[in-house]
Amino acid sequence: MADPYDILVIGAGPGGYVAAIRAAQLGFRTAVVDREHLGGICLNWGCIPTKALLRSAEIYHYLQHPGEYGLTVDGKVGFDAGAVVKRSRGVSKRLADGVGFLLKKNKVDVIWGEAKIESAANGDEPGKVTVSATTRAEPPKGALGAGSYAAKHIIVATGARPRALPGIEPDKKLIWTYYEAMVPEKMPKTLLVMGSGAIGIEFASFYRTMGTEVTVVEVLPQILPVEDAEIAALARKRFEKQGIKILTGAKVTKVVKAADSITATVDVGGKTQEITAERLISAVGVVGNVENLGLETLGVTMERGLVQTNGLGRTSVPGIYAIGDVAGAPMLAHKAEHEGVICVETIKGLPTYPMDKGMIPGCTYCQPQVASVGITEAKAKEQGLDIRVGRFPFVGNGKAIALGEDQGLVKTIFDRKTGQLLGAHMVGAEVTELIQGYVIAMNLETTEEELMHTVFPHPTLSETMHESVLDAYGRVIHT
Repeated sequence: MADPYDILVIGAGPGGYVAAIRAAQLGFRTAVVDREHLGGICLNWGCIPTKALLRSAEIYHYLQHPGEYGLTVDGKVGFDAGAVVKRSRGVSKRLADGVGFLLKKNKVDVIWGEAKIESAANGDEPGKVTVSATTRAEPPKGALGAGSYAAKHIIVATGARPRALPGIEPDKKLIWTYYEAMVPEKMPKTLLVMGSGAIGIEFASFYRTMGTEVTVVEVLPQILPVEDAEIAALARKRFEKQGIKILTGAKVTKVVKAADSITATVDVGGKTQEITAERLISAVGVVGNVENLGLETLGVTMERGLVQTNGLGRTSVPGIYAIGDVAGAPMLAHKAEHEGVICVETIKGLPTYPMDKGMIPGCTYCQPQVASVGITEAKAKEQGLDIRVGRFPFVGNGKAIALGEDQGLVKTIFDRKTGQLLGAHMVGAEVTELIQGYVIAMNLETTEEELMHTVFPHPTLSETMHESVLDAYGRVIHT
């Protein structure tokens, strides 16, 4: 066995590769193990390729409505499904290759295979990890292979995979997860989406824009369940105007497969109906990849299939850490990245503190986009807080009107006594870019006074953010 690594990371997704690079920057001898692809689900089958697909859909939408911008398009507007998918896969490959370059640049060893933790570090004795060969994918150039490796600190960053419901298990042909939905050979004429979280809604938005008849089924009373109810309701109206059929308070109870379609029995408020579609996307959440890692044998505390940590990455077993999706919600790439940095800096002995999950932004890249940070209005009232709520519609914003994107809303929630910004919620064009302004404000503990006296550039969509704050205090100008 070679000399032990200071840090060995299992999983090369956003949390894992960022942790490995930060560890190398801090002078640790570092390795990262993966079995399939650098960049994890995010770069290869999640965040990045879906945005490439949605960008193609966005441009296709504009090409179908040139007259709204005083333009004409000669000939028939169409698309090549294969070319759309090819572009998306190319974007993913470019970024995954970039991760490989960054790891090499920072002198992080890449070990290719399936990892299992045999033991944790004990005193001067390093922990041991066995890596077995994998046939899932070809290893990157220069990667180390199967064998036994030792490390003083082992970080589990194995991510998550799609959740499967009993009787509605994905089969790659008729019932899809995001893997299959990302690479359709052709666009289905009809589609049933089960689940209206970010994944489900993004695919519903993409396929509808490309001409598919889409029905969304959500078991909870509102779509986008983690979002503010008012924002979710506005988004729903826009989706339905686009032709997406939405059933809330509904549950798929049975799926019958035919040669090239499915028929789902849907319970809506005690009444059943049948929906037939060419394909069904199961987007009912994800589960952590914790199997076959040796965690339970070593005594690592788990709860509902997730690794429990102290907020700094430490598990119940000294020398073993966990970050990202496998360590619990919110299951977001940017949360995983930041957890990776916190974990490594804690190992180094630098001053760190647990991440405030209430300040992690959430973004859904549908049309219209949805973004938020902090608590919703309902949650604030549930907590008994005395609040001020500000709203500003995009229809009052010059840039939004000029863009032809005047349907949207920015909503802000403040503590009436202290002026603390408790939450911000948005629906409309480019709000996934705008939300970071509020995230920074919350992290800096900015008050309403400071936000009201901040100069926002004109004309920009960001002015809606300013006006929403002004509205919360009875000083709104443009509505």
